[in-house]
Amino acid sequence: METNIRLSVTCIKERTCELRPEDILAQFENRLKPMLPAEWYPQSGVQLTWPHEKTDWAYMLDEVESCFIDIAREIAKRELLLIVTPKPETVKAKIADHVDMNNVRFFECDSNDTWARDHGAITLMNDKIPMLMDFKFNGWGLKFAADKDNLITRKAFENEILNGTYVNCLNFVLEGGSIESDGLGTLLTTSECLLSLNRNGEMTKEEIDVYLKTNFFLKQVLWLDHGFLAGDDTDSHVDTLARLCPNDTIVYVGCTDEKDEHYDALKAMEEQLKSFSTPNQTPYRLLALPMADAIYDEDNERLPATYANFLIINNAVLYPTYNQLHNDAHAAEILQMAFPNFEIIGIDCCALIRQHGSLHCVTMQYPQGVLK
Repeated sequence: METNIRLSVTCIKERTCELRPEDILAQFENRLKPMLPAEWYPQSGVQLTWPHEKTDWAYMLDEVESCFIDIAREIAKRELLLIVTPKPETVKAKIADHVDMNNVRFFECDSNDTWARDHGAITLMNDKIPMLMDFKFNGWGLKFAADKDNLITRKAFENEILNGTYVNCLNFVLEGGSIESDGLGTLLTTSECLLSLNRNGEMTKEEIDVYLKTNFFLKQVLWLDHGFLAGDDTDSHVDTLARLCPNDTIVYVGCTDEKDEHYDALKAMEEQLKSFSTPNQTPYRLLALPMADAIYDEDNERLPATYANFLIINNAVLYPTYNQLHNDAHAAEILQMAFPNFEIIGIDCCALIRQHGSLHCVTMQYPQGVLK
């Protein structure tokens, strides 16, 4: 269960700077208002909601648990890991020989599935005090049962697993995978997801835009109107397509094969990204990730393999690999350009995409002060 790729290279200097932890923290602490931290803001830990026999992973539980153990090992090397599971002792026995258990915390709680990105708390920082925003998760627009997952954040807070101020936002449907923040007032999202009629269909785009700006203290919301991945259940979560990175950089899924079914939509997304600018009217530095070669399930349906679904943790970026040597290595090179001084670590996620998600989808990071 060793990870595939570890890359640390000297990168080009164009619009980059060293990302020292103390500099990152100072940059964000200069904000006067509450802020929605960037994922590279210093973290207290990461949540994994562990697969079990009552999830859709039942038919391949051993295989997917091997992937979860790989992810857990890398997280626990650098920060706390919170594992949500109905059977803590069972999971503990499986991971004890592979993971630094000194950095693992367990929360015994039932779950429908494993997509912590979408049922975990979205944390706002208010003068170093975490505000745990508990939005409604409705199974990506009522596609799947989510009654148990939707209760996890509140239960974790009530059991003092998550520290901070609890904020009830259950009157609004929002998944963590549908938004990207740079911590400086810009949020990136997709129209396909946030304007889904089965999420907040009673609200207009303008009303949702105002809601996001008001509740997250934003300067702007950038709406991507193009881009999709075949096999994606989320209605085009932004974390499968394009990600905000330090130094006014956006990495995104590029497609150069005109015969690929994604070519037109991803080319249109690329053109729209070129039109975006920061609140200071600076164009973003754009870095294209490779499009993964097509991977199909047992029913010959294409799976949403994407290199954009990476997780940023303290001093490292964990990114999904798909046993595609050239593409996996190229993705690592692009991510190293976006994150100088971070270790870039590849984790085989061929098992994860069997249920139409990847590495970022199964994790939720928490800023300093949330996990102890």
